[in-house]
Amino acid sequence: MEGVGGGAHYNPRTVEEVFRDFKGRRAGMIKALTTDVEEFYQQCDPEKENLCLYGFPSEQWEVNLPAEEVPPELPEPALGINFARDGMQEKDWLSLVAVHSDAWLLSVAFYFGARFGFDKADRKKLHNMINDLPTIYEVVTGAAKKHLKEKPSGNHGSSNRSKSNSRMRGPETQMNFGFVVTSARSGSMESV
Repeated sequence: MEGVGGGAHYNPRTVEEVFRDFKGRRAGMIKALTTDVEEFYQQCDPEKENLCLYGFPSEQWEVNLPAEEVPPELPEPALGINFARDGMQEKDWLSLVAVHSDAWLLSVAFYFGARFGFDKADRKKLHNMINDLPTIYEVVTGAAKKHLKEKPSGNHGSSNRSKSNSRMRGPETQMNFGFVVTSARSGSMESV
């Protein structure tokens, strides 16, 4: 595969490049948790040390130990995904790995944004591009298909979702990755 974290060879610098990186890593992780699920399950042996699921920009995935360097080149994914494998139903374990994978993908994308000085407009643009895709969790649990059926046919390209529609989904499938920051000047909170 590409090596732990996949960040040593490729550093996206624009919003579009970071989004492309995000989509590639996401596709690899979705592949691990869906089409390659049997191979993924076997690689997550609870007898092994703390393992992580990595997604790469090339749409590949890898189960491996975390990076040895401190601090690592990129933020690290959830550590020890293999330990819970045999103590849970498989679908629940895959859902848990999916949620942690979503969190890791966001941390990598916004790490690149911070590293390359994305301003508020760039961060908002990246957030909106990411938020237009279903989360890994939604794909793995089938919630993404349900959301497509619930959306009115004339509203496919809109990122504005009605509050009543989001209430129908329930908290277990609603994963909007909005970020709130506190302004240093005014102390007020705003979404980015």
